[in-house]
Amino acid sequence: MTAEVSYGRLDDDYPAYTMGRAADMLNTTQGFLRAIGEARLITPLRSPGGHRRYSRYQLRIAARARELVDAGTPIEAACRIVILEDQLEEARRINTEHRRTD
Repeated sequence: MTAEVSYGRLDDDYPAYTMGRAADMLNTTQGFLRAIGEARLITPLRSPGGHRRYSRYQLRIAARARELVDAGTPIEAACRIVILEDQLEEARRINTEHRRTD
């Protein structure tokens, strides 16, 4: 099951999920979320108490990285792939918008 299928289009930017809840939702560990943070794939916001908080958009990104890691891709490479996929999606969206306005 892919991230898009299991989580839909999670594009909300509000940091609503604690690290524990995010890990549970993604069926992964808090260590994995820390690792992709250290790899700079996602940067969770911090609550006033210093706890990491994740948005739905970040969960979608993390889920895709988890899929790649589960398939045997090293975490650093998985993070780079996800970044490039995200950039490609944004470029395609911009191109589509430009075509509509022409």
